[in-house]
Amino acid sequence: VADGLTVRLFASEPQVRQPILVKCDDRGRLWTIQYLQYPNPAGLKRIKVDRWSRTVYDRIPEPPPHGPKGADLITILEDTNSDGIADKVKNFVSGLNLATGLAFGHGGVFVLQVPYLLFYPDRNRDDIPDSDPEVLLTGFGMEDAQSMANHLTWGPDGWLYGVNGSTTTCNIRGVEFQQGCWRYHPISKEFELFSEGGGNTYGLTFDEKGNLFYSTNGGPFVHAVQGGYFYKSFGKHGPLHNLFAYGFFPQLKRDQVPGGPPTGGTIYYGDSFPEKYRGKFISGNFLGHTASWWNVKPSGTTVEAQYGGVLLNSHDTWFGPTDMCISPDGSMYVCDFHDKRTAHPDPDANWDLTNGRIYKIEAKGSKPETQLNLHKLSSLQLVKLLNHKNRWFGDRARVLLAERQDRSIVPILKKMALQNSDGNLALQGLWTLHGVSRLDDEFAQKLLKHPDEYVRSWTIRLLGDRKKVSPQMARQLLALAETEPSPIVRSQLACSAKRLPGKDGLPIVFAILDREIDDADSRIPWLLWWAIEDKALSDISLIVGQLTSEEAWKKGSYRGNIRRLMRRYAADGTVAGYNACSQMLASSPTKELGSLHAAMAQGLAERSAGLQGLGQGGLYEQFSKIKNASEKQSARKFQPLTPQLKNHIADQWDSNRSSGFWIQLAIRAEVATAYRYVLKTVSDVATTTRTRAEMLVLLEKFGKADCVPVVLAFVDTKQPEQVQSRAMSVLNRFGSKLFSDRLLANYLQLTPSLRTQARDILFGRPATAAAFLKQIDQKKFDAKEVPLDQLRRIVLHEDKQLDALVRKHWGNIQGGTPDEKLATMRRFNNDLRAGSGNLQRGKELFKKTCGICHQLFGEGNKIGPELTKANRSDRAAMLRTIVDPSAVIRKEFMSYIVVTTSGRVITGLIAEQDAASLTLLDAKNKRLKMSRNDVEILKESPISLMPEKLLEQLKPQEIRDLFLYLQSTGK
Repeated sequence: VADGLTVRLFASEPQVRQPILVKCDDRGRLWTIQYLQYPNPAGLKRIKVDRWSRTVYDRIPEPPPHGPKGADLITILEDTNSDGIADKVKNFVSGLNLATGLAFGHGGVFVLQVPYLLFYPDRNRDDIPDSDPEVLLTGFGMEDAQSMANHLTWGPDGWLYGVNGSTTTCNIRGVEFQQGCWRYHPISKEFELFSEGGGNTYGLTFDEKGNLFYSTNGGPFVHAVQGGYFYKSFGKHGPLHNLFAYGFFPQLKRDQVPGGPPTGGTIYYGDSFPEKYRGKFISGNFLGHTASWWNVKPSGTTVEAQYGGVLLNSHDTWFGPTDMCISPDGSMYVCDFHDKRTAHPDPDANWDLTNGRIYKIEAKGSKPETQLNLHKLSSLQLVKLLNHKNRWFGDRARVLLAERQDRSIVPILKKMALQNSDGNLALQGLWTLHGVSRLDDEFAQKLLKHPDEYVRSWTIRLLGDRKKVSPQMARQLLALAETEPSPIVRSQLACSAKRLPGKDGLPIVFAILDREIDDADSRIPWLLWWAIEDKALSDISLIVGQLTSEEAWKKGSYRGNIRRLMRRYAADGTVAGYNACSQMLASSPTKELGSLHAAMAQGLAERSAGLQGLGQGGLYEQFSKIKNASEKQSARKFQPLTPQLKNHIADQWDSNRSSGFWIQLAIRAEVATAYRYVLKTVSDVATTTRTRAEMLVLLEKFGKADCVPVVLAFVDTKQPEQVQSRAMSVLNRFGSKLFSDRLLANYLQLTPSLRTQARDILFGRPATAAAFLKQIDQKKFDAKEVPLDQLRRIVLHEDKQLDALVRKHWGNIQGGTPDEKLATMRRFNNDLRAGSGNLQRGKELFKKTCGICHQLFGEGNKIGPELTKANRSDRAAMLRTIVDPSAVIRKEFMSYIVVTTSGRVITGLIAEQDAASLTLLDAKNKRLKMSRNDVEILKESPISLMPEKLLEQLKPQEIRDLFLYLQSTGK
């Protein structure tokens, strides 16, 4: 441990096994969850598992005690003789089925067991539930036991907060989300998504100002803000659920994240550690097998993290710290999952359920807190604890006081909140007052004048949580927006403005924008936009009137929002949105119309874009059926343009006939003359090759069936190659038999480049692929000129007759099923564990096998990734790469599969993309641009240069020899 600290083993097996959470109750006892059911829930049948360990089950289990009984336990550990070791162990609840969070308060224990948030009443405090649990919420996702909703934590505002991981989809009261932070109010029963994004999250905490931090694998934490949108792995997890957010907060600025992912992080506000740790973020490093601490430094309206050092180093690769908490004596508990396995398990793996540790990190010479029972204290005694140096006492006192609703202490709390000598104490008074008694306007007005910026900020937040304010309070908030010097307060004003009705919230937004003082802040401009966007359709006249004036255009704080608003209205695809676009065009300065037209074009191109499910970029996603619904992007319906907007676009095109921008926009607006102009230009013999190619590009995106006869004339070997290629791309959208017949007839006369394109087109549909293979079978086409990577496109059709022809001429290139590959990996891993290897023999095997494509320690070829600096210590990752070489493809080698609405299949690298179009780059460095409206499915390609079944050619001892060398230092 770090200097000044000691560590002792507080509890271990058999009392505790696989602990994932630690938390001290009002009596100072430690509670933990023994996650023994992990990774599969009891009583459910697994229908399928994808390569990210997301599982589909046969049903949703009933809540306990009616549903299937699992092995998870909520256990109370007590040190009755104050020797620092647990000597009394009792289970509060058993038979739980993947429980991931608990919190004490309101006469019982709140428990997360997906898909439910439960409440176990225990009003007599005998550690035995009074009855079956009450189901408070349902709908938490349960697809992945490593990313479930977790860590119930009381916020200073009396809400119960939790986080959700990256790969489970929740749908609670109509609110669908994956990763992010959510909250539930135990009295009002309200549920909200507090913020969205942030990665795979496990653990959350609050600092002394009430800032919320949740631990994430992007690490070490996300500094959450109300209504914020945060970075996520968009390729894998899909877009933000607000399609009109148009931005997000990036990952936290930090210097490093050692041994991630950080888990169970907390801010240390105990009273026994050396002073340098106070206020520091302390977290486990699950894969680093340590616990570390970070300095948290203010940076504008957010923070940045600076690595401080290791707090505890286990020197044990089985040590897996999953959670940390502060105890009443100022020490810290850390629970150790203690298993040789770490992340993304084989669902059929045999996990070691016999081990588990909980350690206590103490300051040297510290003494344990004894005879503790906060529940027995009077309300006045609890109020005094709000100022305790160990903030654990204040946090617990605040929850107990909220539970009691004792109004007799209101005068004391008001006095505490108003005093201005200690801002942190004033916050404690405000938070506790809010939990005990509703914050009235008269008192709130006093707090809005408090010298502490966080007191003002929190007063605004608590008022905004009501979602409406009195006219007098609305005026006060507006006055604050016009004069407030603190960016912290202005940030919360922006957050709360989104929550208020437009008549009250929007003037706040405009007042802040008018001041032009927050453009450089990393968060306030986006918070202001999200407040505007939230009211975009409900308050059109108010927003358009304010944002399109000549004065607004003069201010940089407005200009970006004006353009985003135009894009938002156009993307809405409704008459109301189109009318708003027309209003903006009519009222904006003439010199600004160019940028508004560009924003409108982008929005119109996005009208049909909906949410896509999880599945993009997944590790084993190539084994999913290509038409898997989870991979499909949903399409939104949209209305035709209004005559006013359509006529505006038509007039602009009439004045700019040579403009590619206006031709495209006019066609998108369904201006018939524009479409006919393109057809006429394509067929005109006087049209230059360059112009014809440009017009064909437009037909590829917007062409209708009536263009087929026109374009078919240019699938002719006498035409320039560029024109032929473009014409082939256009006709490929429609699947015309005349077109495929012509391709087959012209195939031998095509250039090599056009032959490649022709094969791509023909292989994209089963019928045309069969026609091509028939020519191969009749020896009219040469099988040797067809690359294997193109043939794999045929395999994607999963057609037995096509597969048989492929096998006949090229061999078996069909991939196995997920279960087969997992079984193969397990088999080889068993071989590796069965004995030791020989380094020299392994080196020779490397040269004969892996060295053909890979270089290691300076030997071998560089066709594939260089292995010397690769992560060769992770045996499971190496097995996965060799057994299933397409499972993990580095981004520089990653290709994608596109299935269009007409059924063709295309593969390539994504060279460019925006909300309207997608450009693929194929293996011949050729670009193919397509409209997103034509994209039915976009997913990663399963194709890798590395051949499969390398290890099947080796004996078990040879595999051990090879892996010993692969995992060595080369000496």
